[in-house]
This record gives sequence, structure tokens and C-alpha cells, in this order.
Amino acid sequence: MNVPDDLYYSTEHEWVRVEDGLFRVGITDYAQDALGDVVFVQVPEVGAELQAGGSFGEVESTKSVSELYAPVQGVVVEVNADLEATPELVNTDPYGAGWVVLLQPVDLRSVETLLGPEAYRDLTGA
Repeated sequence: MNVPDDLYYSTEHEWVRVEDGLFRVGITDYAQDALGDVVFVQVPEVGAELQAGGSFGEVESTKSVSELYAPVQGVVVEVNADLEATPELVNTDPYGAGWVVLLQPVDLRSVETLLGPEAYRDLTGA
């Protein structure tokens, strides 16, 4: 299982990458593997205000439907429109082309409340 060292992780299996004061968010390799083949990703609208820990969408796979949870509080400034036509990007490139939303965080330091890569590896047994 791939757990990049440059990301922050939630206990709900979302990742956060800090990019020029914005937070790119997706689901982890562990989560996409547990889900199986992703067939649909529901994303919020641009401008949606997300609360840390609150649901902001769903990932539907051939096995199940799982909620997406915001790892931090912020406003959606961009969604990954490619997921509408090719939701399987979540499976094939979860840390790249399979990202879900880009957030303007309320607090840049909020990532400090998330897990680092070693703690996430411990959580998942990776």
C-alpha cells in the first residue's frame, strides 16, 4: 500500500496535500483498495463550505457506497471534473489524477491535527 510521506491523513482515509495555501484532498490508496472498482464519485459544488469531519460526498464502487469526510474546514474552490467521466482515476491514481476537491482552508495550521504518514501506516497496518 502506498502512503506518500508528503501528505497528511485523516482517520477516515482521506489525504491532504498543501499546495500554495490551498489543500488538495482525495482518498487514500488504502481506501480505494478497500472499496474496489470505483464507478461513481459525488463531489460538492464549488463554493460549498465544508466542516472538519462532515460528509461532503460519496464514492460508489462495485462493492459499496462510502461517504467522503472533510479532513479540515474549508471552502471548495475546485472539484475534479474528470471524475465524472472517469471515476476509476480514484483507483488508478489516488494521489494524483484521482484527487477529489481543492479547498481554501479556514486555518492553514489545521493539517497539524491530522495524521502524518507514519501514524497513518500504524492505523492501517501498512
